[in-house]
Amino acid sequence: MSIHLGAQQGDIAERVLLPGDPLRAKFVAEHFLEEVYCYNEVRGMYGYTGLYKGIPVSVQGTGMGNPTMSIYATELIQDYGVKKLIRIGTCGAMQKELQVRDIVLAQAVSSDSNLMEKIFHGCNYAPTADYAMLSKAHQLAQEKQVNVFVGNIYNSDEFYRETLDRLHKFMEFGVLAVEMESAALYTLAAKYGVRALSILTVGSHLLTNERSSHQDSEKSFHDMVEVALHTILADE
Repeated sequence: MSIHLGAQQGDIAERVLLPGDPLRAKFVAEHFLEEVYCYNEVRGMYGYTGLYKGIPVSVQGTGMGNPTMSIYATELIQDYGVKKLIRIGTCGAMQKELQVRDIVLAQAVSSDSNLMEKIFHGCNYAPTADYAMLSKAHQLAQEKQVNVFVGNIYNSDEFYRETLDRLHKFMEFGVLAVEMESAALYTLAAKYGVRALSILTVGSHLLTNERSSHQDSEKSFHDMVEVALHTILADE
């Protein structure tokens, strides 16, 4: 066991999907995987392993924000030997061409996170996705005829903000969307030499204030999970 995960060695697959919401982890396990077992309930952050097309895949909740992502990603990689990690989550659109329910593949991540400041001591580091997984996910999304965008996203420690002034600068430079976990995931993947990707559904739009309905969210979530599962099994 690690500090925050109750799994034994061998309980967690080398391929892990990472939703922020632990109940989403449970949903994925129950609706997409076979022969499922729960390996973690510590702090209510559920983790499951099962089979997808006969190959072991795990799904682990991470909570919200870079600090919790860094905890779970580090322990999954260092303590359990995970080799591929795909974040499946939501984001807020920052460009007018994006619509609620679209899928965003995060090619790179800009961040205001203090976590990045602590790691790089004021220097700028550009966390990026694994190219092979990014390319495969894009191909699969197009084959499913899902509206998909690939590009830079903005990662922030701040969810509620008084103004969008800072975000407007990133909008000017074509940043697609904002979320709270991918900077930590990509940075740790680079540090430990593993592969990572963030696949995000647009749940809200910062320019129009539109939000997806529960029904629409479930449809786009299904599309995202299917793309993620096929991507994480590629080359197996």
